[in-house]
Amino acid sequence: MEFVKLSAPTLKELFMQTMEHRIISGEIKVGEKLPPEREIASAMQISRAVVNSGITELARKGFIMIKPRVGAFVADFRRTGTLETLVSIMSYNGGVMRYEEVRSILEIRVALDSLAVELAIEKITDEEIAHLEEYIEQIKTASEPEAASKYAYLFQHELAVLSGNTILPLIFYSFQTPILALWNRFCILHGIESLYKNNTVLCSYIKKRDAQSAKRWISSSIQDTITGNRQIYY
Repeated sequence: MEFVKLSAPTLKELFMQTMEHRIISGEIKVGEKLPPEREIASAMQISRAVVNSGITELARKGFIMIKPRVGAFVADFRRTGTLETLVSIMSYNGGVMRYEEVRSILEIRVALDSLAVELAIEKITDEEIAHLEEYIEQIKTASEPEAASKYAYLFQHELAVLSGNTILPLIFYSFQTPILALWNRFCILHGIESLYKNNTVLCSYIKKRDAQSAKRWISSSIQDTITGNRQIYY
């Protein structure tokens, strides 16, 4: 039995989490002006530096809009947020995503995976395919959903790298947290074997350099998790 070192969140992290949850819940309304930093610091018994740094970070994540010489206002995070905002929403919801968020991520996956396959198949080598197959084998031998999900993500990310498009793997990486959460749930509901099969079939088409069949499989297998027999909604 192993134990790992525990670390307490910083005051800045606690401040940001509190603000994020109050904004996501609607307790603090979109468009509402925040009190001056000194008032927030006094009320929460933290330093003004913590408040200032936290608000700056919240603005970067799309929760706050700062107007110079006017003040800080609650932003409509659904319009100004990033994938980090989605991670914050997951945290607020106990680590899960709502129906709309799950469906939206899966729909984006169809487009991204199809593009990665289309670009990679044009130039992929036998050695690179063998490397992809190693990830597939690790999915098969994984004993826990978390491990299987990690190797499925690594397979998908490596395919994005092999596409030769410099932006595509960065986009895949930015989706890492929600994608891992979704494939972990997929394994819990439908088994590691199902995740293994999905990626095995895809890899077999890549090995044949059959881009059209690979893209059809991507579309049909992911669509099955959106509206079919293997949905993964919470």
